[in-house]
Amino acid sequence: MTNEELIGFLREKVHLFDGFAPAVVEEIAGLSELRTFEGNEAIIECGEEGRFIGVLVSGHAQISVADNTGGRVVLSQLQDGDVFGEMSVLTGDRTVADVIAGNRCFVLLIPQEVVSTRILVNPKAIVYLSKLLADRARAQAVDLSSAQLHARAVAQSDDPYALSLKTTVPGKILALNVGLSQIHFGIYDTQDESRDVHGIIDCADCGTAHITMTAGGQSSRRDRAAFPFSDFFKVLFESMQTLEDRFLFTPFDVVAVGHRVVHGGSKFSSSAVITPQVIADIEALAVFAPLHNPHNLEGIRAAMKFFPDVPHVAVFDTAFHQTLPTYAYLYGLPYDWYKKEGIRRYGFHGTSHRFVSMKAAEMVKRPLSELEIISCHLGAGASICAIDHGRSVDTTMGMTPSDGLIMPSRAGSIDPAVMIHLMEHYQLTPERLGQLINSESGLKGISGISSDIHEIEAAAEEGHHRALLAHKAFCYQVRKNIGAYVAAMGGVDVLAFTGDVGEASPLVRSLACQGLAYMGIKLDEEKNRNAGAGHAVISADDSPVTILVVANNDERLLAWEALRAIERNQITLAIKDEESAPIPIEVSAHHVHLSQADVETLFGPGHQLTPEHELSQPGQFACAEKVDLVGPKGKIANVRVLGPTRKETQVEIAMTEQFKLGVQTPIRESGDLANTPGITLQGPVGQAAIPRGVICAQRHIHMSPEDAMRFRLRDKYVVRVRVEGDRELIFGDVVVRVNPNYRLAMHIDTDEGNAANIRTGMIGYIEEIQSRR
Repeated sequence: MTNEELIGFLREKVHLFDGFAPAVVEEIAGLSELRTFEGNEAIIECGEEGRFIGVLVSGHAQISVADNTGGRVVLSQLQDGDVFGEMSVLTGDRTVADVIAGNRCFVLLIPQEVVSTRILVNPKAIVYLSKLLADRARAQAVDLSSAQLHARAVAQSDDPYALSLKTTVPGKILALNVGLSQIHFGIYDTQDESRDVHGIIDCADCGTAHITMTAGGQSSRRDRAAFPFSDFFKVLFESMQTLEDRFLFTPFDVVAVGHRVVHGGSKFSSSAVITPQVIADIEALAVFAPLHNPHNLEGIRAAMKFFPDVPHVAVFDTAFHQTLPTYAYLYGLPYDWYKKEGIRRYGFHGTSHRFVSMKAAEMVKRPLSELEIISCHLGAGASICAIDHGRSVDTTMGMTPSDGLIMPSRAGSIDPAVMIHLMEHYQLTPERLGQLINSESGLKGISGISSDIHEIEAAAEEGHHRALLAHKAFCYQVRKNIGAYVAAMGGVDVLAFTGDVGEASPLVRSLACQGLAYMGIKLDEEKNRNAGAGHAVISADDSPVTILVVANNDERLLAWEALRAIERNQITLAIKDEESAPIPIEVSAHHVHLSQADVETLFGPGHQLTPEHELSQPGQFACAEKVDLVGPKGKIANVRVLGPTRKETQVEIAMTEQFKLGVQTPIRESGDLANTPGITLQGPVGQAAIPRGVICAQRHIHMSPEDAMRFRLRDKYVVRVRVEGDRELIFGDVVVRVNPNYRLAMHIDTDEGNAANIRTGMIGYIEEIQSRR
């Protein structure tokens, strides 16, 4: 087929291009690839990342999924002129079905970047793709639920959470972790990970810098005279000369730089592209991390001077934990110390815990959104995190990294009166106390030997009493907090160990799991002993809880976070460049969604819900029926039932109503009911005791695919929304939910509406993209 014939075909037979000028169609074709696929060859495989939209130029194909019998469920037949692959490109989800050629096919593959820059700027194309997306979603719903399709995609994908650093732009991503006495760095190739380099410059010896470089599986070490940080990049490129030519690069090859920043306070809930304001905020937050933030800033300033023309990203240890509920992060101090001075639990190792949660979901081949995970980061610093369906809900570290577990050289949690006692009776200054609890305590302080777990275990093997005591105290605290987080989440699906100690010490893992079999945590001791470097499953075959070792790479995570932050920032800037589009706000009171079985239990056999008036979302309605909610403590009467019926009963209440009922409800998206409390419903005919289903709804925005394309957002993006009113304010942690059946609206509950004086009918605007669930 000649180029002229292809352009003519696209203009005449492909409705996607109905609103385009001939020159634009020609440009899009020139930026795309025309490929041939033979019969039964996969054009798209289930679980792949959406990289292109396809146009079938000739031949026929089918969209289908494998069933449990070895056959296939056909979701759609494709003929010449049909478009496919739009769902994953537009939603950002993995592909949920295969596209298989029925005979020899010619297919035009339009890259995602071309779709974004050339196609989604055309209103007619947006309408066409929105309708196509809606039709495909309805067709899939007939045969398989969206949850089933998503679970299949996760199970079949090699990289379901896009943890790869590959990009369409060739170059290097530089990751920097600048500390008090060490500089860790990583250099990551966006095309070929075999060219990645990792290095450590240890400056603890004031006269000598010890430089270790690892590339291609080989490590080398050299010493040189100590140097000021201003010479770091000169030393870096000087040290690179000792490596093979394939690892070398120039400053012009660097496309992004990611920086670890320990403390982001409550200001940053995600990584941020660095601006003068971000630098000022990091500087102000140094009061909470005086041993870390100033050094992090020194690295940022030097790198921005050396690489002035590339984006720099601050990756905050604290950001992942910004989803902690208030009751989990408050200290028992007068409330004003929190409100006025920011004294609260922040948590750390967030980048590591986030990575562990995604890698764990990938390893067990289940969606992250349905897992309860306990992540144990055990290294020079140690913390444990409870991750409920992808959200951090509790963690052991506090306002600073000194709190929580006993660590190699940090004391961990300690009675604050001990510090007062040391100051009053031994005249220890604040500076001396800081040195005591951060550098002289923990395993090192108890054992009197070392902060190194291997040296502690070697001494314990020889019967050293204090080494035995230190090791036992450390493992006891890990085990105790694992149990606490099982209780906090109401269960656990995955227990993961990471960090230098968590990955390297089978004995620590074994002792941390002992005695927890009644919680479903059953370790296979042989698998545990034989787990080498890398990721591993170490649970017994019959263990209800999967136990994992997850190999961490802090600098690689910095590079990954940097890429994601740059992507979010580009979308945010594009949104701000355009005229702000308003989002209607609706305040939702408590309500109940009933299953048909519970309808009949509460209102009588054969009873059907009675629609009273329509709601803003198509097909949803408020019913004449009402029920009473009865909890362990009290009762809420006359709660409205919403229709239509659902597969499982769900009760949505506000935070203030938890106390009245006597239940502890998690913040969840609608339909996410695992490990939620139950309640008793009373109707005019009978009562129904549901074993689970009571939630506080996550604030969210309903969008159609057309709305999402207009806002340049995807399903499960988490955004900040600015609300104008008597006093302007910003809501964070708002989940975007995209569905063909949705109408644009943001929903908050009555507590949030009352606290902010917001009423239904007010308007909000997208301010920023925080993250992608």
